[in-house]
Amino acid sequence: MRCGIVLPFFDAPDVASCARLAESAGWDGVFLAESVWGVDAWVALTAAAMRTSSLTLGTMLTPLPRFKPWDVASKVGTLDRLSGGRVRLAVGLGALHPGWTAFERDQGRAERALLLDEGLAVYDGLMRGQPFSFSGKRYQVQATDFFPPPPTVQQPRVPVWVVGAYPREASLRRAARWDGLLANIVGDGDARGPESPAELAAVVTEVRRLRESLGLPWEGYDVIAEGVSPVDVGEWAAAGATWWIESDWETTPDAVRERIAAGPPK
Repeated sequence: MRCGIVLPFFDAPDVASCARLAESAGWDGVFLAESVWGVDAWVALTAAAMRTSSLTLGTMLTPLPRFKPWDVASKVGTLDRLSGGRVRLAVGLGALHPGWTAFERDQGRAERALLLDEGLAVYDGLMRGQPFSFSGKRYQVQATDFFPPPPTVQQPRVPVWVVGAYPREASLRRAARWDGLLANIVGDGDARGPESPAELAAVVTEVRRLRESLGLPWEGYDVIAEGVSPVDVGEWAAAGATWWIESDWETTPDAVRERIAAGPPK
């Protein structure tokens, strides 16, 4: 079980200093939200990469339907090479909130799902190198030899963690196809993370079945559990989690630094 922590408030210099503190305190990763408008998550994570040597760096999460997939692939690939292969990309449809509806209208869940699937396909193809082309309903990509980037350190792509909303099979199947599961429980139109190891285990069982039905290996697949300490990470590991990510979105900057300094849960 690896342990990471979300840094919800900070600008790039603070992310860098918090990441250095987290590495020295024994954490395995730091993660940032990616907003439509605000602090650029990838610039801030780059600052963190320059101050650390082993920490995993990533987003929690990137609302991929709101970004061009070639832009995301460029940023993620650049940071992966800079950091020596320490990056994770977490994606989902994204929760609707005023932080992006202030700028863009919601096109509906079905449209966001289509953009997510095509965006992931383009991201994956670009990560694998040229020549790559794609013809979808929303994205058209032609092969190009115009200043292609070097290969990423992690191959065949920088790993992608994808939201899987239980019991929606299409959403769970999407998560099963990629590199990790961010489990959600859906009920009465609302989505939340699993509130107990038993809830997570039920989602893991279904995603494992779907992944194996696709002929994909379970070994090496990540399952992410989120919450706030105190917590028995052993119980979550027994339910299938490979990562515990401390995700307190209602705290204060000083409290975040104190939590980082205290080290990961045992």
